[in-house]
Amino acid sequence: MLKTKPNLSFTKLWNISFGFFGVQIAYALQSANISRIFATLGADPHDLSYFWILPPLMGMVVQPLVGFFSDKTWTRFGRRIPYLFVGAAVAVLVMCLLPNAGNLQFTIMSAMTFGLLSLMFLDTSINMAMQPFKMMVGDMVNESQKAKAYSIQSFLCNAGSLAGYVFPFLFTAFGIASVAAPGIIPDSVKWSFYVGAAILILCVLYTMANVKEYPPEQMAAFQQAAQAEHKAEVAAGGSKNKALNVFLQVGVVQFFCWAAFMYMWTYTNGSIADTAFGVDMTDPNHAATKAYQSAGDWVGILFAVQAIGSVLWALMLPRFNNIKVAYALSLVIGGIGFAMVPYCQNQYLLFVPYFLIGFAWAAMLAMPFTLVTNALEGSKYMGTFLGLFNCTICIPQIVAALLGGVLLKAMGDFQGNMLLLAGILLIVGAVCVAFITDSKKAKA
Repeated sequence: MLKTKPNLSFTKLWNISFGFFGVQIAYALQSANISRIFATLGADPHDLSYFWILPPLMGMVVQPLVGFFSDKTWTRFGRRIPYLFVGAAVAVLVMCLLPNAGNLQFTIMSAMTFGLLSLMFLDTSINMAMQPFKMMVGDMVNESQKAKAYSIQSFLCNAGSLAGYVFPFLFTAFGIASVAAPGIIPDSVKWSFYVGAAILILCVLYTMANVKEYPPEQMAAFQQAAQAEHKAEVAAGGSKNKALNVFLQVGVVQFFCWAAFMYMWTYTNGSIADTAFGVDMTDPNHAATKAYQSAGDWVGILFAVQAIGSVLWALMLPRFNNIKVAYALSLVIGGIGFAMVPYCQNQYLLFVPYFLIGFAWAAMLAMPFTLVTNALEGSKYMGTFLGLFNCTICIPQIVAALLGGVLLKAMGDFQGNMLLLAGILLIVGAVCVAFITDSKKAKA
């Protein structure tokens, strides 16, 4: 029986993460359209950030539980895959319900309540489907290939994002209505969610058919070998607390990064509607105007440009000799991109900052998990730790969402200033990268 994890072919590494493509389409549709959906249902701009509390809150609850229970799960279908399938199946159902919140003859408050409940179940299921992919890389890929495996996952993640982001724009171009009666979600958004749901379940079924997880006895052999190596490192002077130190240090960086992206998802629509589409954001009915809905379609295109930048930069990251240099540089470039957004009054000029923002996103998807899973190698509770690590993604989003309305008012009610703040947060995160312990000087 093998004592160390073998090198896997590119095809096997690809198959482990392929279902992530479909999961990310669902996540992209949520990220790009939630503010638009709730603004269309009648939400006040100062309240938009509060609707974004639910997604990270559910992620903080669900992902540690998925990690904890999947660590102890062994079935003929696998260890992580059962959770992946259940999460995807629920996500498909909710993706068909959420965009119909305005069609059920509800009052404004009832429609938003239905939308909130749908959002809660959608994000719960997306998190349940997303986390197993990260865990399977931790379970099945050896330390020397983890950076490559997470880079493949980052590529598929951004390819899925690209598809999800452009769907509303493409369906509008195909003649499906992008404007509806006040309080009703446009058909272009509805069909985007329907098609995204179909792709999600097909991608997950592909991964289930093509990935065979290691059986319990093989995993036990790998863990024993890794633990023996860890004991040798400690005897040679290594730190017993290395994993915890790396966990906390990367978590500090994560705080600033994910707060920044929370503000991008929340305020991009209002920012570019104001600066590039000439929408009067003081008009109580601004969300029902064609210009505002056109800005909403354009947000998908900008996020797609971000995904393209991320895909291309993900191909460059493995060329860096030092993971910390790659991580910090990516965040600085992304911070510059955020700072440019409020000053771009041409919708096409906005391609530049969002392309640069993609550099930060590529690093955020790959670098933290490479650092943390390398530090956790050999642990029997890899899934539990990665679930807890997801709190470093969720907590900053919750904090940012709670402060969003207050900060928006303090910044003169101009949503573009929230993007400027996001840029500052990313650069602070880049500075914090210097304090991460990286004893092995891992390559990106």
